[in-house]
Amino acid sequence: MAKKIMGTFKLQLKAGEATMAPPVGPAFGQRGLPGMEFVKQFNARSAKQPGMILPVLVTFYSDKSFTFEIKSPPASILLLKALGIESGSKEANRTKVGKVKRAQLEEIATIKMQDLNCHNMESAVSMIAGTARSMGIVVEG
Repeated sequence: MAKKIMGTFKLQLKAGEATMAPPVGPAFGQRGLPGMEFVKQFNARSAKQPGMILPVLVTFYSDKSFTFEIKSPPASILLLKALGIESGSKEANRTKVGKVKRAQLEEIATIKMQDLNCHNMESAVSMIAGTARSMGIVVEG
């Protein structure tokens, strides 16, 4: 017999560095779920991507068990890492903080492809380019 799904929630955590401190503790505590078990499993599964911020989709069931899926890092984080900058522009339409080439956009789109709602590489690159422009990054090519 299948378990009854009670709900889902999303978290964004640094890979390999999850603790019971917020946001994990409160998210699991208010639902009566075993948070330390999640922390151990998440840190073990994400240890290969140190320092990256990873979105996590947690599904919890009526018997107080849970499953979780680790998504690919946000496009903005991947763009910042590719350019080696700290943050995007405060005024994206006026102040530019860097330049990104089409090859870099394709690389990021390849990483994000499974989580994007598009079917081909061209549309995925277009979505990543839009994110770059909104961050004040000039898209070349």
